[in-house]
Formats: sequence, C-alpha cells, structure tokens
Amino acid sequence: MQNKGLIKLFAILFGLVSLYQLSFTWFTNGVEDKAKTYAESRSNDGKEIAKLEGQYLDSVANKPIIDLGFAKFTYNDIKNKELNLGLDLKGGINAILQVSVKDILIGLSNNSKNPIFNEALAKATEAQKSSDKTFLDLFYNEFEKASAGTVKLSDPSIFGNKSLREKINFKLTDEEVKPIIEEEVTGSVNTAFEVLRSRIDKFGVTQPNIQRIGNSGRILIELPGAKDIDRVEKLLQSTAELQFWEVYSNQETANFFFAANSVIENFLKEKTKADTTSVKDNLDDLLGEVSDSLATKKTENLFSVLTPSIPQSENQISSVLGTAKVSDTAKVNAYLAMKSVRAKLPNEMKYIKFLWDAKPFASTDPSTNESVDRIALYGIKSNREDVAPIEGDVIDDASQEYGQTGKPEVSMTMNAMGSKQWGKMTTENVGKFVAVVLDNYVYTAPRVNTPITTGRTSISGGSMTVSEAQDIANVLKAGKLPAAAHIIQKAIVGPSLGQKAINSSMNSFGLALLLILLWMIFYYGKAGAIADIALATNLLFIFGILTAFGAVLTLPGIAGIILTIGMSVDANVIIFERIKEELNKGKALKAAISYGFSFKGALSAIVDANITTMLTGIILYVFGTGPVKGFAYTLMVGIATSLFSAVFITRLLIDWYAAKGKKFTFNTNITKNWFKNIDVEFLKKRKIAYVISSIFIIIGLSSLFTKGLNYGVDFVGGRSYVVKFEKPMSATDVSESLKDVFGSAPEVKTYGAANQLKITTKYKIDEEGNHIDGEVQDLLYKGLKKYIPADVTLEAFKPGYGGVKTTGILSSIKVEPTIADDIKTAAGWAILGSLLVIFLYILFRFRKWQYSLGAVAALFHDVLIVVGIFSLFNKILPFDMEIGQSFIAAILTVLGYSINDTVIVFDRIREFVNTHTTWKFSKVIDKALSTTLGRTINTSLTTLVVLFAIFLFGGDSIKGFMFALIVGIIVGTYSSLFIASPILYDSVKKLDKNIK
Repeated sequence: MQNKGLIKLFAILFGLVSLYQLSFTWFTNGVEDKAKTYAESRSNDGKEIAKLEGQYLDSVANKPIIDLGFAKFTYNDIKNKELNLGLDLKGGINAILQVSVKDILIGLSNNSKNPIFNEALAKATEAQKSSDKTFLDLFYNEFEKASAGTVKLSDPSIFGNKSLREKINFKLTDEEVKPIIEEEVTGSVNTAFEVLRSRIDKFGVTQPNIQRIGNSGRILIELPGAKDIDRVEKLLQSTAELQFWEVYSNQETANFFFAANSVIENFLKEKTKADTTSVKDNLDDLLGEVSDSLATKKTENLFSVLTPSIPQSENQISSVLGTAKVSDTAKVNAYLAMKSVRAKLPNEMKYIKFLWDAKPFASTDPSTNESVDRIALYGIKSNREDVAPIEGDVIDDASQEYGQTGKPEVSMTMNAMGSKQWGKMTTENVGKFVAVVLDNYVYTAPRVNTPITTGRTSISGGSMTVSEAQDIANVLKAGKLPAAAHIIQKAIVGPSLGQKAINSSMNSFGLALLLILLWMIFYYGKAGAIADIALATNLLFIFGILTAFGAVLTLPGIAGIILTIGMSVDANVIIFERIKEELNKGKALKAAISYGFSFKGALSAIVDANITTMLTGIILYVFGTGPVKGFAYTLMVGIATSLFSAVFITRLLIDWYAAKGKKFTFNTNITKNWFKNIDVEFLKKRKIAYVISSIFIIIGLSSLFTKGLNYGVDFVGGRSYVVKFEKPMSATDVSESLKDVFGSAPEVKTYGAANQLKITTKYKIDEEGNHIDGEVQDLLYKGLKKYIPADVTLEAFKPGYGGVKTTGILSSIKVEPTIADDIKTAAGWAILGSLLVIFLYILFRFRKWQYSLGAVAALFHDVLIVVGIFSLFNKILPFDMEIGQSFIAAILTVLGYSINDTVIVFDRIREFVNTHTTWKFSKVIDKALSTTLGRTINTSLTTLVVLFAIFLFGGDSIKGFMFALIVGIIVGTYSSLFIASPILYDSVKKLDKNIK
C-alpha cells in the first residue's frame, strides 16, 4: 500500500480530533449531573427541579470548566460543542409550522371583499387537504376557474390596490401578476423565518435547529431538551400583533347587557319550547301518552354563563365588563355575536369588539364550592376597518422588568411617531380606560390618570410570571409574524421517555458490539482482533464527526450506526475471504494480502456495495424529516468512515503484523474448514425458489387487498399519545372511556410495557386553531380521569419537566392531513427514486441491463414480502407495526443491504466471466454464488445478531423499525442467492439461445 505514512498520520490526527470533540460531551455531562443532583436534593416537583437545574447551570455558565493552560472553556463553551441528542433521546419538541399563505394573500389584497377572490381562497383551502401542491398554485387554479376571465388578479379590489400600486396596476395580466405575488409571499415567509429564529435564539434552549422546507412556506423547528411545552408552542405560534385600543367601561355597557340578556333568554325559551314539543310528539307516537317524568329545564340566559360587572358606585367603574368560566367563553362569544343581540347596541357602540383577558384567574364556584378558572371580558372601541389607533410597529424596544409592586411586567419604549400617538391617546382618555392587546388578548386595560408623553408604557398582569414577561418582550422585539404560523406536525417526547431510550439504546448497542467483536475473533482469530480494532476506530470517527459538525443523534441514528458496524464487518469479511482464497491457491502471505485489498480483489465489490447503500442514504436524507433524516445522516457518515477503517486502518494493522513474519491464517482451528470447497448448483433450484417466492408474495398481496396496512399518523394524519399508567390497562376499556369525550372510539393499543398505551385519535384534526391541541389534551385527561391518581393534575399529566412518575403523557405526535399526504407522496418517490438510481448505477458498473433487471427484480421481491408480512401480522405481533416514515426508512435500508449482497455476487460473476471464458454461464453463476456464500452467511448472521440485540433490548418505539430490518435482511439474503442471479441468467439466456 502506497503512502502508508500519510494515512497513518491522518488516522492519528483524525482520532485525536475525534477524542477532543467528544471530550466536551463528557465534561458537559459531568456538570449537568451535578446540577441534577443539586436540584433533586432540594425538591421532588418536576417543575421546581427544572428551575433549580437552570439556576445551577446559570451560576456556572461563565466559570472555567476545562483549563488546558493555553485555553480555558466555560460551561457555555463546552455546551455548544457537545454531541447533540435528538428528541427521542433527550426529550423536547419537534414541529413543522405552516406559515399561512392564505393570510398573506388576504393581507396583500387589503382584506378584499371580492367574492371571486374569497371563493378561490376557500376552495384552495379545501383542496389543500388532499393535494401536495402549494397553496399558491391551488389558489391560482381556483381563481382561474371561478373568474373564467371576468376578473383579473390585478383588479383594484384584489391586488391592484394602494399598498401594491408601485408593483401592480390594473393593466397587468394574471401571468404578469403571479411572479410579483410569489415574490411577496416568499418575502413574507422569509420574514416569518427570521422572526421565529430570533424568538428561539432568545428562548434559552441549547442547540436549537430551525430551517425552511423548500418553498412550501413550512418551517422545521427542533428544540431538544425543551421542557415547558405549552410555553414553546405559544412562543412559536404567537403572531405578536400588538395593538393599543380605547375601551368601554362597565358603566357604558350595562344597559346593553341587560337588553342582550333579555333577547337571549327569549331566544332560548323558544328553542327549549320547540325541542320539548318535538320530544313530546315523539313520546306520543311511541307510548300514546306523555310521560309525567319529563322534566322542564330551567331557562338559560346570558347571565347564566357571564357574570356582568354592573357598577353601583363610582369606585366600581372599571374596564372589566364581566367574567365567565373559561369553559363557557365559546358560548358567550356565540351569544354576543348574534345579530339580534348586536341590534341592541347603541349606534355609537355598533363596532364594539369583545375580547378576553390573556390569563384566567382561580375562583370558587358557589354552587359546587369547587375551584374553577374564570376570565375577564373587555369591550374594545373598534371601527369599521377594525384598525387599531396604534399598532406594534411603533415599539422600539421591550424588556422584562419589575413594576412598582415588585411583580414582573413588560416595559416598552416607542419611537417618535408612537410616542406622539400614545401621548394623544392618553391625553384624550384621562379618567377613561385604554387596553394593550396582544394577539387579540387583553394584557392590561388600566385607567389613564395622567397623559403619558414619554413614549413608555408597560404590559402588566396580576399573575404574570417572569418567563411569560420575558416571552412577550421577546416576541415584541423579534417583531410580528407576517401571517399566522400554525403547527401542522409535531412530536413531543418527555424527558423520562428520552432517558429510557438512552438506557435501552446503550444496552443494545453495547451487547451488539460485544457479540460482533467476539464473533470476529472466534471466526478469524488474529485477523478478527485486528478488524475489531479497526471497528473501534470507526466508532470513534463516527461520533467525532457527528459532534464536530453539530449533527443530531437520534434513536434511529443509533440504529444507523449499528447497521454501519455490520457493513464495516462486511467489508472486512469480504477482504479476509479473498485473502483466504488466495492463500488456498498457494500465494505467499504478503501477495495474498495485497491482492485481497486491491481493486481486482475485494475493493471493487466493497466500493460498489457501499456506493449503492450510500445512494439509498442520500435519498432518505432528501425525502425524510426528523428522525428519518437523522438515520440517513448517520448511515452516510458510517458508510464513509467504515470504508476508510476497513480498507486503510485494517490494512495498516495487517501489514504491520504480517511484517513480523509470524503465522497468519485468517481463521481459527474451529472455523478453518467452514464454507470451504462449496459447490452448490443454485440455478437448478431457481424454479422452486420462484414458486416459494410467488406463494409468499401472493399471500402478502391477498392480505394487502383484504386487511390492508396499519398506517400511522405520519401517513393519514391524527394525534397519537403514549400514556403511562400506574398499573396494566385494558386497551378496550380505555377506548370505550375515551369514546364519550371524543365522540368516536380512538385506536388504543398496548405500547411496550403492559401499563403503557398508545392512543391515536383524529378528533378535530381537520380544524385549524392553535387552541385545538390544548383542547384535545384536556379531553384526553378528562376521559382518563378515572384511571389517573387524584394527585396527578392536568399540568402534571402533560409531557415536560421532570417526566412522568405515575401517570401521564410520555410522548405525543400530531400530523395534520395536509402534510400527511405530502409525507406519503415523498415516501413513494423515495422508494421509486432509490430503485431507479440503483438500476442506473448497476447498469453503469456492469454495462448490461440484465444485471440491473436482476437487481431491481430482487428489490421489488424484498419490498413486497416485507410489506406483505407487515400486513399479515399487524395486530398479531405484540409491538407497534405502523406504516410511517420509520418503516419507509427501514424499507430503503433493506434495499441498500439487499443490493449490497447482490452486488458482491454480481462482481464475482463479472470476474469469472472475464477469467473463465470457457465456462458455461450457468457454471459461472453457480460458482460465483458458491464462492461468496461464506461471506453472505457470515455478514448476514453478524448483522442479524446486531439487529436482534436492538430488537430485544432497544426502546419500544423502535421495535417495528427493527422487525422490518430483520425480515428485510433475511429476505434480502435469500433474494440475492435465489432471485437476482437466476433472473439475470434467465434474461440473458432468453436473448442468447447459446447460453447454457
């Protein structure tokens, strides 16, 4: 081998750099372990523990942790250099936000009332639920249909308005307007991206990840380690639309509320009367008489759900018009929006807008003596255009401070224009009330005692916390989103589940590694020990690269690393088998080693096999998201490092040992005759193999057409929760209990341990609104209340903070139908794309399409059997067999592994065709299969040992993924022997009648 010195130097330097990078993770873990010990010694409450941990880490943030003499590193320094752990290992939230292009278009049109424009928006919104096209393209299509050429996009009532007059005039055609609108939308999405990034940077989570997803208006956000999930979601989805309004006092609205109450009471009386008559008529039909047991409900009115604030003296005049239970706010909104109710408003109040306080307060219900959350109602002096006199663009700066009472508040400084407007508003409203409104919630509505001309004001609330004040200041400084950002996909993992995943992963990882190391020594002796050293070096390189480049290590990522260990072993196996072949032919040791590592020997097959697997990894990375992308990344890194370790590190060590002149046999006394002199006539058995495969495929297809597949929320949309209970639970009982709250029974099944259930529901998954997620969690808690200990509150039930002790949500996933369709489409393209790329690469390397045909036919065979088995055994095997992104990752990995096997055989066929020109083609194939059989079985067994270790001892969330890989490896090994090569033979034979 040439340039040994350079390779040795590179390997040493690479190893030292990797150790240096990983050392930061070790030191960081040490500091955080001390913080955890400190916090747990002072509290048992998860929220308090998280707070104390944060305080401890803040106190050491800038203290030197590492002192190398020439350089010092603080905790903040080493934290930024540690190995990033993904959500499934650390807990946190992963979300994809959709910036509402619909809202952007409405804004660009100045809230156009044009019926064709609004019809196109509505139809595009509906079409997006089942289409993978962008909203903008759907809008253009629907607008073209609705207008039929009668109205142009440049119409003054749509985009030809004053705000866009410098870019769009009424003379422009639709095709000329489209690129202008696309540019405006892209600009708005870019603004949203920057606003969200600014907010996240100030949130305090280490190593956050935020990136745009193509031109779809979607933004991916990952916050590993985030514990206050509600706070994160509010921060991400808040539009930060700050407004300053004049407000009506409770004295001014008192007469209206009495009149409204009377209207609503009469309305409800009529409605109750009609309903009662209908019930009586039905009973008369059924029984011939009216049941005496029929009870008449007490008539409701507005004041039964809203407690008005009616002032009895000057001191009782305030901006609070009344209060209601939080659960009754929707009903109050509906009553106050009734036309007959608004008709009672005085003419000067006809544009009044009712808004709720930003935060509820605890109160005792006199009828039940129980504590309930109530919230205050305000009346905003709005106008025809619903435009606030002062908006948030006047804010220069905002910060969290403490008010005169010592409570947290948000202090704001206005620019010159804002100071002037604020001074005018406060001057005109001395003795009256003004409100500060953020995202349509009233944060404060104080009485103005004196004019404020300094341009400073504050947002305060009696129960505002420091973190809430910091978040409000953060979003105000970052700026408002140009349109609402809505979470369309999210995954939440609690820290306790993350720790469990780490423990199980490390156990399975250690066991799998130990088994491989022992097997290599057992089978290859001293050469196996050398391969083990190269394997350990490979692991060091993988983790060093992941740390250096800030990659995120996920649970599937660990699986990817272990899989590359198997591939690293495979490369060594191929090399060692070729060296043994050359030694058996009588070659000298050094010559055999040189040939084994040469391109004519093992290197050609190794390169081809690794490139095909790398191609599937690239496709996975391009089409995948979240953990799937993490798996693909570690797979690609592992392929590169394992290739270097197997070819160069192993070669250096073997050459060094061989130079000593000692006996070197590449086997042991037990294994020296294994797989020797094998001569199997595989092609004679191909028809039996075709029949066996056909039977399996037909059974699988029959199951697919009758039973179908168990699609996960990734592909069909919905919400899925993994809930832990105190004791084993019946999935059927829980499903029935939840049927009452969700309206229909959700899918409930045991997830791992008997006291863990996976609950999947589509309840309100089509409805937009940032409050829906909270509503579904509240209903889940309500439906499970009888199974939950009395001391577990709703807050403790939700994921986050210290994790679940007895009962609660370990993790949750939400995927809306719009993105579910996109994920499913991307998965289909990923599989088809990988098959096409593999076909073309095999064609390029082997120069005959028959090789490509045999390889791709074997891959189709593998996919059909794996998918068929998942359909056949779904709900039979005791683990999750959902079809989602992880399953697609498994399928693509199987394709990579299967083609790896096939390429090794094809490479030997090509070699024998060139060296044994007198052999029949059938003999060439049989000999190629026989001479590579030892490598095929050896590699398959070692890989299966690894996968079984992860399957048995890994986390519950990865069992289905591992099962797919195990089945795929077995089927892939079979197909490389009995499908790919026989089809190659049959296709060549069909074209050339002389082939035998």
